Amino acid sequence: MNRRNFILFSALASGISSVTPVAWALDFGKAMDVGKKLSDAESVSDEDLKTYFDQMAAHEDTQNKVAGPETSYGKRLAKLTNGLNNYNGLDLNFKAYQTSDINAFAMANGAIRLYSGLMDEFTDDEIRYVIGHEIGHIQSGHTKARIQMAMRTSALRSAVSATDGKAAKLADSQLGDLFEKVILAQHSQSNEREADDRAMNFMKTLKYDPNACVSALDKLDNLSGGGGASWLSTHPSPKERANRMRTQLAA
Repeated sequence: MNRRNFILFSALASGISSVTPVAWALDFGKAMDVGKKLSDAESVSDEDLKTYFDQMAAHEDTQNKVAGPETSYGKRLAKLTNGLNNYNGLDLNFKAYQTSDINAFAMANGAIRLYSGLMDEFTDDEIRYVIGHEIGHIQSGHTKARIQMAMRTSALRSAVSATDGKAAKLADSQLGDLFEKVILAQHSQSNEREADDRAMNFMKTLKYDPNACVSALDKLDNLSGGGGASWLSTHPSPKERANRMRTQLAA
């Protein structure tokens, strides 16, 4: 292994070790090829990455019951996201999934999805905090970094390879695999803190109640023994984060 590939392999191995909830299996027998795979992944254009996220979002929308505009969830979401189709130059699109899970996720293409179970538990401003938090993940490039990590693995390399300079169309099974590795993997504490900081700024900038950052996280902590489990699988330590937000409010 030459020096360049050794450096790339070391960076990859370090990244994998920090993402424990998902099986980021790496065949050691293929280690000699890791440097090339890493280089290929990072050379994919932002436009191609957006295409993959567009495909993932469309796939998930077909796999879940989307709350229509005439439903109570659809109407509430439309009210809460009025004027947010573009935030700080970032194009966003919102949908609610009708499921009892308490969760939400965002993709680098601006897709933000809230689960009705979370909407049932949260006040309007607490939902706005969640929206600001998910926007924070997008702004910080967290999901973009995740898809690049997923593209470095042997299982996904061929699935996301470009064809004639254009993004490949992925099969449903590939989209499901990519969604699991990019969206359902638990965020790191540092990513969560960065998204929370951006959420606090979001709340203050748009004149929403910033105390909702704390109350939402306290609520998630209280729910951690039951219905909050789906959120905790992707967003760690709400108690520690709530205390951190309290410190910011008191400053």
